[in-house]
Amino acid sequence: MKETIMNQEKLAKLQAQVRIGGKGTARRKKKVVHRTATADDKKLQFSLKKLGVNNISGIEEVNMFTNQGTVIHFNNPKVQASLAANTFTITGHAETKQLTEMLPSILNQLGADSLTSLRRLAEALPKQGGKNRPKISPIILWCVPSISWLFRHRLRLQRRNS
Repeated sequence: MKETIMNQEKLAKLQAQVRIGGKGTARRKKKVVHRTATADDKKLQFSLKKLGVNNISGIEEVNMFTNQGTVIHFNNPKVQASLAANTFTITGHAETKQLTEMLPSILNQLGADSLTSLRRLAEALPKQGGKNRPKISPIILWCVPSISWLFRHRLRLQRRNS
């Protein structure tokens, strides 16, 4: 019991010495640590080096599809992979674009959920009227149903073969 009282007194004295501000005390400046992006990049590269990532060359573009109908587009990215750690990194300049902006070139990359949302978008366009209607080329409107048909056909063939 006596030891805990002594420890609390010592602790109170130490706290009083280190006090940052208050009545009649000399103020101690709080240290501010400034982090730069290059320092963060170096730490990240060091961690990736520990994982044993390998560079993957020959990748011209990377598109990441979000649930909101946008695409995160990387042009000429640096791609690294570590299969043992199940880790992939994509570094480079990223641009967030709408799905309709990227359409003719990314039709072969779309999955089933993206195709259905694209089809709904194409069906909703003729119903909309007025000046605010987004413009989509007739080629895209023609391609959407045919691509979804191809996807369904491919699924049927896979089910038959398995």
